[in-house]
Amino acid sequence: MASNEEPSLHTVKAVLILDNDGDRLYAKYYDDTYPTVKEQKAFEKNIFNKTHRTDSEIALLEGLTVVYKSNIDLFFYVIGSSHENELMLMAVLNCLFDSLSQMLRKNVERRALLENMEGLFLAVDEIVDGGVILESDPQQVVHRVALRGDDVPLTEQTVTQNLITWRLLGLPPPP
Repeated sequence: MASNEEPSLHTVKAVLILDNDGDRLYAKYYDDTYPTVKEQKAFEKNIFNKTHRTDSEIALLEGLTVVYKSNIDLFFYVIGSSHENELMLMAVLNCLFDSLSQMLRKNVERRALLENMEGLFLAVDEIVDGGVILESDPQQVVHRVALRGDDVPLTEQTVTQNLITWRLLGLPPPP
């Protein structure tokens, strides 16, 4: 591993979720490797075309390490530099997937994800911030996402926020 780069906490370059057609459902890039949306979408199509028919969990593409997982009609990707530790990236991927699985009651598919995008945004922000891995325990992520919904009194939350709070706490929705 002879590299001139200094060690850095910034291990994650991007987190992506694509549907089974390769279209973006969620994308968060943490550096300027792909500065424009056009370049990002071209990269996402390239990743999808290289990975959607394979059963492996890791790929090297365009000088980047890509770890990925598919479930029903979703493809989850965590991307790091070519010298990044694949196990660290896989820990982020597994934490994201397991957190969403708990939040969505094991129903990790496109429709359920689109109905719970707020939870996805909060979960990714709890796991990775600016490319730095903050958390790898899905239980902690789910707990923190539920707490964030509790910061605002129930009477001041929107209906959507109330439903997310109820779901994350495992309560039936109010009548």
